Amino acid sequence: MPTARSYAALLAMLAIATLLLQLALSIRLGIESGQGALHGAWQFVGYFTVLTNALVAWMALRGALAADGGRDLHWRGAAVTAIVLVGIGYHLLLRHVWNPQGAQWLADVLLHYAVPAAALAWWLAFPPRAGIAPRAPLRWLAWPLGYAAYALARGALTGFYPYPFIDVPALGLPRVLANMAGLCAVFLATAWLLRAYAGARLRRA
Repeated sequence: MPTARSYAALLAMLAIATLLLQLALSIRLGIESGQGALHGAWQFVGYFTVLTNALVAWMALRGALAADGGRDLHWRGAAVTAIVLVGIGYHLLLRHVWNPQGAQWLADVLLHYAVPAAALAWWLAFPPRAGIAPRAPLRWLAWPLGYAAYALARGALTGFYPYPFIDVPALGLPRVLANMAGLCAVFLATAWLLRAYAGARLRRA
């Protein structure tokens, strides 16, 4: 069985490789569309999926360098909750929106399924050793709320909304805010489930 530290290192390598693959594909698409490499890179950083995979990569990398494997990293719970929702949300809401092929299909699977599953396994196999405060999930909510503010501001400036459920011109701002509130509620429910699991493991230990 891998140690917490070696598992974190494997997760970091998986997430980083996934991000590099998607970045290369985004840059290629920008060039092929005539908008340039910078446009491709700018589109790349517009997605919650990409940014959350990056957060997981950062947490896992820090875990790989920590003696305890990063089990008690402050924002680890936020990263795992967010990436789990990336996988669930994509599978339920977005997988029928497009049909990626070739290398883009591989990147799609890695971003939305492989990294979320591996990050969840990191939490389940190596849960935090310190108790998690009941209000911690509310602090973790800063990640999706920060992205929501970023996505809306970016969309207002550029007209680019990366997901159909936050497309303000198509849905209207009230509907988009309601969608975001619903997603935040699901985020909190998932976060408290992860906290409850960690607490149960701690009591058993």
